[in-house]
Amino acid sequence: MTETRTRRDFRGYVPEDVREHLETARQEMRKGVETFLPPEFFTHRNAARREMLLAWRGVLDAALRRMDEKGADAEV
Repeated sequence: MTETRTRRDFRGYVPEDVREHLETARQEMRKGVETFLPPEFFTHRNAARREMLLAWRGVLDAALRRMDEKGADAEV
């Protein structure tokens, strides 16, 4: 039997002020990383992210087409 992992909602376990500090730390860490990476990195990263999403769109569109074709054949 495989165990499935689910994302937990820690709002009931972690105090609000702790979550706020963690979020602020995350934001500051991101700003720190952005200071030593060139702006071209972020431009390239965004373009790569867009291309990956377009690739997934193609996969989903192809899967939907196959489902539609199988559905049309099954109805005949």
